[in-house]
Amino acid sequence: MDQLVTKVQAAEDSKKTARFFTYGNLLAITFPALFVLWFGASILVYAICRHHPNPRVGFYTQRAAYCYYAVAGLLVPCLAFSPEGFIKSYWLLLWAVCALIILTFSIVTLRQISREPWQDIEYKGKA
Repeated sequence: MDQLVTKVQAAEDSKKTARFFTYGNLLAITFPALFVLWFGASILVYAICRHHPNPRVGFYTQRAAYCYYAVAGLLVPCLAFSPEGFIKSYWLLLWAVCALIILTFSIVTLRQISREPWQDIEYKGKA
C-alpha cells in the first residue's frame, strides 16, 4: 500500500515548468511544420503541466495553451474556406501573422513568469 508523504516542490523547478508550454509555442512558430507537430505534443505537455502541484504552473500553462489553440483554431476556417490559390499566394503572410500573435503573447507571459515571486510549496504525494 502506498503511503502519502509530504514533498517539497522547489520554486525554481515550478518556474521552469511554468515556462515549458510557452517555449513549445515559440519553437512551434519557428517553422510551419513544427506548428502542426506541436499541436499533438502540446496535448501531452498540457496534461502534465496543468496538474502540477503548484497551481501557478497550471495557470501559466493554461494561458499559453489558450493562445496556441486559439491561433490554431482560427487557422482551420481560414484555410478551409479560403479561395482557390489563397494558400499558395499568402501562406507566408498568414504564418507571419500567427507567429506575431504567439510571439507577442509568449514574451508577455515569460516576463510575467520571471517577475512573479515563486515559493517552494509542500504537497502530499506517494512515496
